Amino acid sequence: MTGEMVLDFVAGTDPKFRDALLVRQAVFVEEQGIDPEIEVDEYDGICWHALAYLGDRIVGTARLVTLDRFTAKIGRVAVLGEARGRGVGTALMRLLEDYARREGITRVVLDAQFQVIPLYEKLGYEAEGEPFLDAGIVHKRMTKTL
Repeated sequence: MTGEMVLDFVAGTDPKFRDALLVRQAVFVEEQGIDPEIEVDEYDGICWHALAYLGDRIVGTARLVTLDRFTAKIGRVAVLGEARGRGVGTALMRLLEDYARREGITRVVLDAQFQVIPLYEKLGYEAEGEPFLDAGIVHKRMTKTL
C-alpha cells in the first residue's frame, strides 16, 4: 500500500461517510465479529467522521460525538490491517482532538479495546474505572484533558 496519507473530515450526512462504513465493516464486523446490527448507531448521522486515505484508498476512520459543552467522545476508531503501524490511528486521533479544541471541548473520553490501550496512552489518555464488555469485547474507559 503506497501513497501519501490524506485526511478528511466529514459529517455523517456526507456521501464520503460511506468510506468510513467500509473500513468499519472490514475491521469491526469481518475481523472482530461484531454484529453489524449494532455497529452503525444513532450517533453516526449527527457526529463528525475523520477519514484517512493512503493514495486514493480509504484505510482508516474515527468519529467524534459531542456529549456536552465541554466533553466529546471519540469512537469507532478503525484502521485496515494492512495500514496499521503507519501512523494512521494517531493521525485520526490528532485530527479529532484538534477539531474538539477549536470547538471549546476540554475533555475527551473513549472506550478502548485492551490491545490498543498503549496507543492511547502514548497520546496522553489515562485509563480509569473497571474493564467492561462492549459488543462482547473487553474495553476500558480512557480520558484526556485537552
